[in-house]
Amino acid sequence: MQEMILILDFGSQYTQLIARRVRELNVYCEIHPFHHIPSSMEGVKGVIFSGSPFSVRDAKAPQIQIDEFYGKLPVLGVCYGAQYIAQKKGGEVNASATREYGRANLAFIEKQELLLDGVGDNSQVWMSHADTITKIPDGYKLIASSHDVPVAAFKDTNTPTYGLQFHPEVYHSTDGLSLLKNFVVDICQCPQNWTPTSFVNASVDTLKAQLGNDNVVLGLSGGVDSSVAAVLLHQAIGKQLHCIFVDNGLLRKNEFEDVLTSYENMGLNVKGVRAGDRFLAALKGKSEPEEKRKIIGRVFIEVFDDEAHKIKDVKWLAQGTIYPDVIESVSVNGPSATIKSHHNVGGLPDFMKLKVVEPLKSLFKDEVRRVGKSLGINPALLSRHPFPGPGLGIRILGDITAEKVRILQEVDHIFIKGLKDWHLYDQVWQAATILLPVQSVGVMGDERTYENAVCLRAVGSTDGMTADWSHLPYDFLAKVSNDIINKVKGINRVVYDISSKPPATIEWE
Repeated sequence: MQEMILILDFGSQYTQLIARRVRELNVYCEIHPFHHIPSSMEGVKGVIFSGSPFSVRDAKAPQIQIDEFYGKLPVLGVCYGAQYIAQKKGGEVNASATREYGRANLAFIEKQELLLDGVGDNSQVWMSHADTITKIPDGYKLIASSHDVPVAAFKDTNTPTYGLQFHPEVYHSTDGLSLLKNFVVDICQCPQNWTPTSFVNASVDTLKAQLGNDNVVLGLSGGVDSSVAAVLLHQAIGKQLHCIFVDNGLLRKNEFEDVLTSYENMGLNVKGVRAGDRFLAALKGKSEPEEKRKIIGRVFIEVFDDEAHKIKDVKWLAQGTIYPDVIESVSVNGPSATIKSHHNVGGLPDFMKLKVVEPLKSLFKDEVRRVGKSLGINPALLSRHPFPGPGLGIRILGDITAEKVRILQEVDHIFIKGLKDWHLYDQVWQAATILLPVQSVGVMGDERTYENAVCLRAVGSTDGMTADWSHLPYDFLAKVSNDIINKVKGINRVVYDISSKPPATIEWE
């Protein structure tokens, strides 16, 4: 049984960051919506209550039975979580006279408090709240204050229950990781044994026991997630794993051939299937983003099912689902609500009659890469940018045609090759080109043109939950723009997307 920290999500935009920071300490943790607390608490060493967009004073504010944890496990409440503890235990929470958002500094720190060990005088923290705790409950004591917030942190004198008005998980809280370590490692006594090697060893053992002698089929995409899942499964069950790589006609230029070549020396049993015409026929005239995703997903399943039936006695479907897919597909009352459907989350149609195995569903993207490194996978494959399952189908805004795919493949090829030639590729977490459903006037030579516009997108991120636009050199952008317009017939304008996530998403659809 893997010992862990349970994070209860009340809808905060920072909940995933709490998990990321705990995992940085090599401690395993899981996020569960506040209204879906696990039925078994076996292995749980401590609980963190997240923040929330709600006020604890709201009639519809998220509620839990706090006594399920109180005095039984160490509890750390963050922002809303702290206010919830204070209110439920007899303290007072009121609207703040001065809302405090952004950087603040701690003016008072209880030096003898284990939770705050190593937190320096005047330590910078990140505040994000409209309410404030005006009175802590009886039996609790104040352990930290900021210049503007009297109750920045408190604890119960009788149980390991703590509340923080600030966000230690945010990078602007300079001693935040030390504080989380104090809670997770010293107070909760969690072992720091969540490492790539330990994950591989435990997963191989689990997969062997789970799958036995059954045959498993996996849809490879050429991306990091499915590749790591394939190698992990191959270690566990060898030739019982059958991989299928479907060309949906929406891949990058030469992607089908390049991907198959990259797997040649990995010992995987891979079959390539060209089905682009089938996908394009199903997508004809469709322009609504979610409808396009569902069509691509449906046709993929149909093609995949046809190929899977050619393999004898297949019992399992393996998927490269990772933790952000799971989190973003679970609705919580608040900003953590479902953003879009994921092609590899949500189960299978009844006709496939396969059980699902998802060996990476507990990992963030950077953790998948570290596991891949531990498995000895080629670094060039592990460093590949994420690419969406629906491919260029969600990077062509509006309806999809073979000509639009051709145009975007050429633009994308120039952009990605340019990033590599200028040694910028590894500085970018994900790069994309988007064909816009607009045309604009241009001049080429002495002729007036009226052609398409394309958008370049490049972001930096750790796991895709948040992302900032990449500040690529102007000289590079000028060169790429010039190459695209000169070499790709049908494009006469190039723009660069400088939106961050949030409020924008990385993909446009």
